[in-house]
Amino acid sequence: MNKMMKTASALALASTLLLSACGNANTTNNAAGNSNSSGNAATNNSAAGNSTTPPAGDMKLRILTANVGGKTPDENVKFEETIKAQTGIEATLEKPASDYDQKVLTALGSGEKYDLIELSDLGKLSEFVDQGVVSDLTDFVTSSPVLSDPKVIPAAEWDQLKDKDGKIVAVFSKFQGGTMPIIRKDWLDKLKLSEPKTLDEYYNVLKAFKEKDPDGNGKDDTYGLSTSGLYDIQAFMSAAGLKYRYVMEDGKRTIPYATEAAIPMYEWFAKLTKEGIMDPNFITNDTGKMRNLFLADRVGMVTYWDAWVGTFNNLRQQEDPNTTFEAKGIASIPGPDGTIMMRRGDPDFWIIPSNAEHPDAAKKFLEYWNSEEGITLGSLGVEGLDYTKEGSTITLTDLGKEHSMDHGVPFWYNENVKPAFPKLPGVQEAQDLVKQYATLELAQPGWADAEKIIQNYALKAMAGQMPADEAVQKMHDELLAKKLID
Repeated sequence: MNKMMKTASALALASTLLLSACGNANTTNNAAGNSNSSGNAATNNSAAGNSTTPPAGDMKLRILTANVGGKTPDENVKFEETIKAQTGIEATLEKPASDYDQKVLTALGSGEKYDLIELSDLGKLSEFVDQGVVSDLTDFVTSSPVLSDPKVIPAAEWDQLKDKDGKIVAVFSKFQGGTMPIIRKDWLDKLKLSEPKTLDEYYNVLKAFKEKDPDGNGKDDTYGLSTSGLYDIQAFMSAAGLKYRYVMEDGKRTIPYATEAAIPMYEWFAKLTKEGIMDPNFITNDTGKMRNLFLADRVGMVTYWDAWVGTFNNLRQQEDPNTTFEAKGIASIPGPDGTIMMRRGDPDFWIIPSNAEHPDAAKKFLEYWNSEEGITLGSLGVEGLDYTKEGSTITLTDLGKEHSMDHGVPFWYNENVKPAFPKLPGVQEAQDLVKQYATLELAQPGWADAEKIIQNYALKAMAGQMPADEAVQKMHDELLAKKLID
């Protein structure tokens, strides 16, 4: 089996095993957000952050979730049994096999009663708040000895989950990462190139990856850069000080990617395309095809999620323990004022619907989920099924290895809960960049329609199919005509 076929097979397996980490409660948000072959599984060895004692009496929960729980119905039952044993809560986890977003919309729109619903779309959260279907959790969070602890969840993070009136309307289910350029560090070293910092340096490195035979096979078969459409070019647009989605200016909605400032950036991409530096299939690529090119030594840089730095390294090391392959996450290009713009994924979070029948049990669960026991369950899984423990030694079962230590919580906020296994190579450094530079994107109502317009014309400009100035003018005019910008 050749390298391309072997890598494709390994990637397909990894994608299957890492599905819950790669997925999100909102499937349109960050499709590969927290792939966790990183070994970031919780230990069960400290008293700090442990859950409160099981409540007295019969407490029940009906939970709608995309990622939390077992991977099969039988495993889900074991998951529910563990929750009851640790909290006294009789929880029912409902995990739709498909169309999760539509299930959420239908449930909230019809008045169907759930006690907790997992989400990851802040735009949808805002809409649900306006519809009056989400509970105000401000008093609960601020008075909770678990959730109000800044070591459990940093105080500043709560701003993400506040409504326009400053009320807390959701609780985090895990820590969400961000996206960045991921580069073949071994190719940089082989070609004696420095890590790029400026737009010109990026161009020179990507050009060398195309022309200098970095894989050493004597063939002209490599590209400098591959993306999956506009996913995610923030690192390059940062050079012009442009943030994706909406930016509010003097109370008005603007989309920087649809302004004149974006024209030179689209022209830069068109130059890469014309010179064969850009993977010519970037417009039609899905993220799987993009990842496969990277793993198969066909491209030197992709734009993807921080956790996948480790996944890339792990996959190649499993294929060949002696490989020189090294993926590394790097920062975006500083803008004119020196600001580095990176994309952080919308957080994954729980809401308590306003018609929940068991809000007290839901609140109990939210404290538990952010505690040591809950994090251990959400990462490692069920003891005896996903892992065994002798003293302080934790060993993953074969099933646990397949589950990649992700049952809804590949990464978490709680500093008191330490991982049982080290993160995969490169993950920590990539996450440090996210924490230092990445910010959320603002998705106002109507963004889904606006994004289609942006993508249509931006991709044509980047591919050299339309002059960049014309593309920007057309996208601006359409956005304005459809009242998607002010």
